[in-house]
Amino acid sequence: MGNNSYKMLGFWPALKEIWELFFTFAKIGTVTFGGGLSMLPILERELIDKKGWATKEQLLDYYAIGQITPGIIAVNVATFIGYNRRGISGGIFATLGIVFPSLVIITIIYYFLSAFSNNVYVEKAFTGINIAVAALLTKAVVSFGKNTFKSFFAVCCGTGTFILIEFFDVNIVLTILLCAFIGIIRGFILNKINKTKAEK
Repeated sequence: MGNNSYKMLGFWPALKEIWELFFTFAKIGTVTFGGGLSMLPILERELIDKKGWATKEQLLDYYAIGQITPGIIAVNVATFIGYNRRGISGGIFATLGIVFPSLVIITIIYYFLSAFSNNVYVEKAFTGINIAVAALLTKAVVSFGKNTFKSFFAVCCGTGTFILIEFFDVNIVLTILLCAFIGIIRGFILNKINKTKAEK
């Protein structure tokens, strides 16, 4: 078997996974309303339960990074997952997959905007969608909260973050960066304590 044949054998599985990335994220983008956070339960089901492309901890890490980087959270997550699976090409096609349904739907709505804007059925449909999004957000908080608030430190950080944002209107990005800084300092201190114990 020649070199070209070996290359082709490696090419088709890669192409198949790239298409799978595009299709999976296109499906997620089609059925998701409400933006990044409401996507968490769907991403969990598709990427963790069905595909095994990430763990809950990794998905939370991607979301955390997505919060402090430019762009939409869900798009950033798609890019991270795609890049992790198939490098640059995987990142590109996963990103295209998740934005493609929105582009199509927005384009269609644009052309029929006058008919949609005052349609009572459309208004009722969006009322139902908003309720479903609220339920998805609640599920996301409960599901991922179980994997996050495992220590007294995590509970204190979470409570402090909520207080800063809700009652003092502190910028979300600054709050996340502050928590990251506190986490680094805590890790450094714990590392020093562990080294001291090991030396004894």
